[in-house]
Amino acid sequence: MQVIQSKDSSNQMQDYDLLITDINIASMAQDNLDYGIIKNGSIAIKGDRISWIGSSDEIPKAVYKEKLAMPGKWITPALIDCHTHLVFAGNRAWEFEERIKGKSYSEISLAGGGIISTVLETRKCSKDKLINLAKKRLKSLQSEGVGTIEIKSGYGLDLESEKKMLMVANELDNEQITIKKTFLGAHSLPPEYKGRGDDYIKYICNEMLPEINNAGLIDAVDAFCETIAFSNQQISSLFDKAVSLNLPVKLHADQLSNSGGAELAAEYNALSADHIEYTSNNGVKALANAGCVAVLLPGAFMTINETQKPPINELRKCDVPIAIATDCNPGSSPICSIRFAMTLAANLFQLTPEECLAGVTREAAKALGLENKKGTLEIGKDADIAIWDINHPNELTYWVGFNQLSNLIIKGKVI
Repeated sequence: MQVIQSKDSSNQMQDYDLLITDINIASMAQDNLDYGIIKNGSIAIKGDRISWIGSSDEIPKAVYKEKLAMPGKWITPALIDCHTHLVFAGNRAWEFEERIKGKSYSEISLAGGGIISTVLETRKCSKDKLINLAKKRLKSLQSEGVGTIEIKSGYGLDLESEKKMLMVANELDNEQITIKKTFLGAHSLPPEYKGRGDDYIKYICNEMLPEINNAGLIDAVDAFCETIAFSNQQISSLFDKAVSLNLPVKLHADQLSNSGGAELAAEYNALSADHIEYTSNNGVKALANAGCVAVLLPGAFMTINETQKPPINELRKCDVPIAIATDCNPGSSPICSIRFAMTLAANLFQLTPEECLAGVTREAAKALGLENKKGTLEIGKDADIAIWDINHPNELTYWVGFNQLSNLIIKGKVI
């Protein structure tokens, strides 16, 4: 036990569980400082929350159960992957090969590949096997400093299989990571509903969503708005149902064409609009007015050889929060590295390293509705902290394939 004798003005000794000293802090708080940097800083933790943060010259005099000195190291908020499809069976390496040979993502989907091929594999996979597969992907993300991720369903497309996926995601949620679960029943039209999209949406609204929500398995509702998926009108029906159940929504928007997805997301005050390569200036303004986060998914952009970049300058001009995620999935983004997603966002979309780090911390927290708990290092927020062997936080975007994570603290515990 580390004891520093002193008392506060009320003559009562303060106590903390952990004090980390002699570190450089990139708090990512929006305080007009680059990265929210505090040089030679310290941070005190009580329970699972940050109780104090500041210069090492101003450490509160108190009783500390444990003290860690980390001279020369940097800390950031634990990283957040706010868009993944982590639970699935099978793989689609053959599609990758077909794309290399020249076929488009849409062509492969229309020929019977794409999402439906993963649906068929996931439906027949046991829950236990899905858990084991997902744990391996999750471990890869955790090894790079991820403390919170979102996991979507959407590879079941019937009540039993969607519930199975979400139960797997629920079981992965533990003291070492926070999982946010999103229902993506409107991901693709299942084979048994071929040509009957409206009927499938009614099935989702009347049967799937109410039962899954009543089981407490979801935090939000998502949908894929695209010509190869669902129309704006169909998604509006789904979102109306979600709103009636007090569930927040988010949207796969404008990935392959400008379908007005961003405007649709804004209309429903969605947490986020994701992909948005083809979003118009009017769509960006709608996101800004709604306070909706733009989630960029550069792994999918790279994998499907997209050429239309998201409207980055317009997003900046309108002060739309920009998050970054892996979009980990077996088809369009087989990526289990949040650091690689950051590097791709910088090199493909010309985001700055600070924007990239904000995109997987502060802005990613907003995309999950967690901005009051996670994403920055501030008093009262969750003690989810990544400790790095780096000389400056811009290295987290610069390096590829070199993991500088030293320690990861989740909910106040070193893991």
